[in-house]
Amino acid sequence: DAAEIVGALIDHQAVRRINFTGSTQVGRIIARRAAEHLKPCLLELGGKAPLIVLEDADLDEAVNAAAFGAFMNQGQICMSTERIIVVDAVADAFAEKFAAKARGLACGDPREGKTPLGAVVDQRTVSHVNALIDDALAKGAKALAGGKSEGVLMCATVIDGVTAEMNLYRDESFGPIVGILRARDEADAIRLANDSEYGLSAAVFTKDTARGLRVARQIRSGICHVNGPTVHDEPQMPFGGVGASGYGRFGGKAGIDSFTELRWITIETEPGHFPF
Repeated sequence: DAAEIVGALIDHQAVRRINFTGSTQVGRIIARRAAEHLKPCLLELGGKAPLIVLEDADLDEAVNAAAFGAFMNQGQICMSTERIIVVDAVADAFAEKFAAKARGLACGDPREGKTPLGAVVDQRTVSHVNALIDDALAKGAKALAGGKSEGVLMCATVIDGVTAEMNLYRDESFGPIVGILRARDEADAIRLANDSEYGLSAAVFTKDTARGLRVARQIRSGICHVNGPTVHDEPQMPFGGVGASGYGRFGGKAGIDSFTELRWITIETEPGHFPF
């Protein structure tokens, strides 16, 4: 039993720190158990990564990055692009290009040729994604590519017109589905990006790098890439999130700091001066 084994590991005195990668639900359980022993945790949990497309973005580059971020590994990555937030001025043009890209991504056995999308992990994922699609379409969204599936081979699915009352707006899909949210302007795009309990990875596309950096600094996330996909990791960089995406950092110096204790040691070279 996984829960029993993990609990025993956390409780054991030989274990001084815990590093967990997984769901936010399980992360909360582990954090509570570790807190009983005053053991620090490093938690890398769920995500709902936003990718913002501003009106001055290179749309072709944004489309390619969004497709990679949303559908790489069938969208089963904590950093996967779950929300594409596009300003109204370029929303129609982006949606058309992105939907065409998604429709061109074959789904099947990766060993049999150019099939970038393979199977999702299990039938429960299929049911979850299908439910997100049903809910969004029932509440006014439109499917621009893909759709529901009966089996674990799921096509790249693009849902346009996602709004706050839809489950796809907030719930992590962990599957090959992405929603397009339309924003009035830059400020509204930032608001939408931050309207989530999660805060792991994010991205913003603009030809003005200074503007991109300014927007990135306003997004509540542990990671943000300007003109790059949300799925991007480098071993020397601090990796981790905020909010329901967890806390702590691993990778590079941050990882060393997370798994070591900072100590203060002194050596006196002269006789001390004491008040008594």
